[in-house]
Amino acid sequence: MALTLLIFLLVYVAMGFGKLPGFMVDRTGAALVGALAVMVAGGISPKAAWDSIDYASVGMLFGLMVVSSAFVVSGFYAWTAERVALLPVSAPVLLAVLVGVGGGLSALLTNDVVVVAMTPLLVSLTLARGLNPVPFLLAFCFAANTGSAGTLIGSPQNMIAAQQLGLSFNGFLAIAGLPALASLPLVWGIVALIYRGRWTLPQGTGPRALDAAPPPVPLNRVETAKAGVVTLLVVAAFIFSDWPRELIAVGAAGVLLINRQIASRDLLAHVDGDLLLLIMGLFVVNAAMAATGLPQELLGGLRATGLNLDDPLALYLVGGALSNIVGNNPAVMLLIPFLTPGADAEALGAALALGTGFSSNLIVFGSLAGIIVVEQAAACGVKISFGEFARAGVPVTLACMAMAAGWIALIAA
Repeated sequence: MALTLLIFLLVYVAMGFGKLPGFMVDRTGAALVGALAVMVAGGISPKAAWDSIDYASVGMLFGLMVVSSAFVVSGFYAWTAERVALLPVSAPVLLAVLVGVGGGLSALLTNDVVVVAMTPLLVSLTLARGLNPVPFLLAFCFAANTGSAGTLIGSPQNMIAAQQLGLSFNGFLAIAGLPALASLPLVWGIVALIYRGRWTLPQGTGPRALDAAPPPVPLNRVETAKAGVVTLLVVAAFIFSDWPRELIAVGAAGVLLINRQIASRDLLAHVDGDLLLLIMGLFVVNAAMAATGLPQELLGGLRATGLNLDDPLALYLVGGALSNIVGNNPAVMLLIPFLTPGADAEALGAALALGTGFSSNLIVFGSLAGIIVVEQAAACGVKISFGEFARAGVPVTLACMAMAAGWIALIAA
């Protein structure tokens, strides 16, 4: 038991710091090493470890990543970024359009893939207009995080929560969609207020950033249309059928991978395999920890003090805080096994999605989308410091969290 606890703690230290201190082991490496270690240490048997991996969640996430990747290789994201960034509108209006596009695309497609595909393009296109790219990148990132909280397919943590709690697509949308939509005007208003009068390009950043940005992928209308039809069929199947969601997702992936124009390896190159491995490793580590009985004792003690995770508002606040310590996906995976949803499953699902989604804009490392935006912007010559990110992220997070807390309290009443 002591060895399992030590391994568990080391894995989640790596989740919090981004790597295991003193070693070149990132989050994915830590999760995999941790899973192997608990098996070798006898904390869980190999069969129990295999059985602990929720293949349905992993399969659905993989399938939807392939669907989103199809829009990358078809040039749709590049075309969208160019069309939006070159609109003949003022900077605040352009910001509003980007917030709407970021939130909308992330609600239908995996938010991390959307951010990866569009960030370098937004850098180059805003610079080409002589605009400061920072407010546009931050607003796009914030909107991608909050907008994705509104649907079951918007982010990996939503998919995991929905699968584990048995939530329907319609039920999830009905209870999380409205606050996710309401978050977008808050993102726009706060970022526009903070950057008023600072829309123009800082001196000396343009040429280097423009040269560093990769060339956009040309639009392939046939492949974009194919991906669009497949996406619509997937959403329709989620809404109107009772087919297993993971089979719908992997079936859609199979259709898109069979292609005469685009190589399957090009599609798969945009699938976040590291995230899939991280999730599988955490399933094993968490199962080994649960087998010790220590989490159940801890939760029993918390309930005695009045903190009950089966209360949606308490879960919302704990999930939001925890996601900024270990990350939003690990936070959901930590909390899910110890919930007893019953009739409150949809409220608990909304609490997890909104708490982990809205709080992830607080700091750079609160979400994978934030890390992607900062790192890709830096590669294009645009620096977004920790303080710069937090200067906008803190008020955006506080406003969105307060709004959603009211919503959670209302639906849980």
